[in-house]
Amino acid sequence: MAKYRQAKIDEEIARALGEIMRTVRDARLEGCVFSITRVHAAPDLSSAEIYYSYLGDKSPDDVKKGIKSASGFIRSSLSRKLNLRQTPELIFIFDRSMENGARIFELLKQVNIPEETEEDTEEI
Repeated sequence: MAKYRQAKIDEEIARALGEIMRTVRDARLEGCVFSITRVHAAPDLSSAEIYYSYLGDKSPDDVKKGIKSASGFIRSSLSRKLNLRQTPELIFIFDRSMENGARIFELLKQVNIPEETEEDTEEI
C-alpha cells in the first residue's frame, strides 16, 4: 500500500474514532475527554494501534477497562463510518503526552524569571 494511502487511512480512522469516543456510554469513561493522538494501521488492515490520551479524574486502569469493554461497539461503529474492505482489530495504547504537557506547563509556571529593570538595560 502506498504511504500516502496509509497516512490517509490512519487520519480517517483517527477522525472517526474521535467522533465515536464521544458516543461511548460506559460509567468508567464518563467525564473524560478523549484525544486520539496517533493511529498506526497495519498495511493489510488486520490491526491498528490507537494512541489516546484523556483529561479527567479517572484512573488510567479504569479508563483502559472501560475502553476494552466498549471495544466491540467502537469497532462496529468504525466499520459503519468507514468504507473499508476489512475493519482492523483495534489495539488501544495510553499516551501520556497530554499529562506530561500539563506537568511541564505547571513546572514552567513555577519558575521565577527575574524582570529586567532599567538599571540592567542601561548601556555601559
